[in-house]
Amino acid sequence: MVRFEGVSKKFILRHERSRSFQDAFVNIWNRRNRSREEFWALRDISFEVPEAGSLGIIGENGSGKSTALKLITRIMGPTKGKVQVQGKVAALLELGAGFHPDLTGRENIFLNGSILGMNGREMTNRFHDIVEFAELEAFIDTPIKHYSSGMYARLGFAVAFSVEPDILVMDEVLAVGDEAFQRKCLDKIREIKDSGKTIILVSHSLQMVKDLCAEAVWMNAGVMRARGPSVEVVDQYLDWANRKNKLRLEGAHAKEPEVSEEDNRRWGTREVEITRVEFLGGDEKPNTVFATGDTLVARLYYRARQRVEKPVFGVAIHRIDNVHINGPNTKTSDFDIEWVEGEGVVDYTIPILPLLEGTYRFSAAVYDYSCVHPYDHHDRMYTFTVQPKTMKERYGFVHIPCQWRLEPRVAAHAAISPLPDKLPVQF
Repeated sequence: MVRFEGVSKKFILRHERSRSFQDAFVNIWNRRNRSREEFWALRDISFEVPEAGSLGIIGENGSGKSTALKLITRIMGPTKGKVQVQGKVAALLELGAGFHPDLTGRENIFLNGSILGMNGREMTNRFHDIVEFAELEAFIDTPIKHYSSGMYARLGFAVAFSVEPDILVMDEVLAVGDEAFQRKCLDKIREIKDSGKTIILVSHSLQMVKDLCAEAVWMNAGVMRARGPSVEVVDQYLDWANRKNKLRLEGAHAKEPEVSEEDNRRWGTREVEITRVEFLGGDEKPNTVFATGDTLVARLYYRARQRVEKPVFGVAIHRIDNVHINGPNTKTSDFDIEWVEGEGVVDYTIPILPLLEGTYRFSAAVYDYSCVHPYDHHDRMYTFTVQPKTMKERYGFVHIPCQWRLEPRVAAHAAISPLPDKLPVQF
């Protein structure tokens, strides 16, 4: 249904705008104008989507995803290569595309339907279903310039779905709208897909791409980085995004200020002093970015100016919104320390990190054995980040390993004896 063969698309960027007609005329003949720059939004892209197929296009903003959709819908043509599209296309690229703000919802339905190739009789027959799907009965005769973005989305979806397209093209439009209407649209998209139509979707919702699309293409800076089954391509993209984010976060963490004596998040009498806290991975290398399931080691460097008996070292983990996750110490863990003197380290190790995606604040402290007198307490002064692995669980604080079990009851029903042909007569 859709085929790209070596497709490239070039745009001209002009960094200086002509201030007058004279400037514009002069710039036409000024071939040495340095304000003119070529920008290739797509470079040598080739893929195809068969009939009844489904393709998701993923990537960063500015990677060329929307440009590819505009080529499919013939809004623009390629600079190089060939784009072949067979079948009626319904596109949801931008909210309100094809709508006139001064016309009512009723008038825009007929206008948009004619743009999509339907005549007046077809639109009249489908008008009631469109309004019912959009749930805009009370506002259908109101000019749509008074509509909210969610109402725009409802009307746009309803008209596009009414076309009964061979190819449905969508560009991140499901991000607008309430939860109930999003589910309604997803159900309709699945219905269109199950009926043998072709679906092409651009979305930053990677789970939606996995659920709706059999295959996916990963675009980056106008170049196709990967193509294949959606689950595999999404995992490749997520791994790349995690590595990129890790480099950014490591740079940000490296710029965090040193522990200050005057910091109001630090207190204690300093008989034992925590001089530094360092995070390590399972390879014993410094790290501040982890994934769910990794090994995390928090190394507490200490210095005791004198011999201190039975100190208790403790830590605490808070989520970025200050929700307290946990707070163990050496005493509650039955790891008694008889005494410390001079310098040393204490390691707090989590062999399998259960935390889900997010940014976390880390506290470190050392107290006396009664856990009442603080020698040195650093309250949420350190930060580490947890990124998602290739796992579907996303909600909550922690990943809790579990097992599921189904016990069918069919056997129990089969064990019931059938009724005899003749029941005994009792007096």
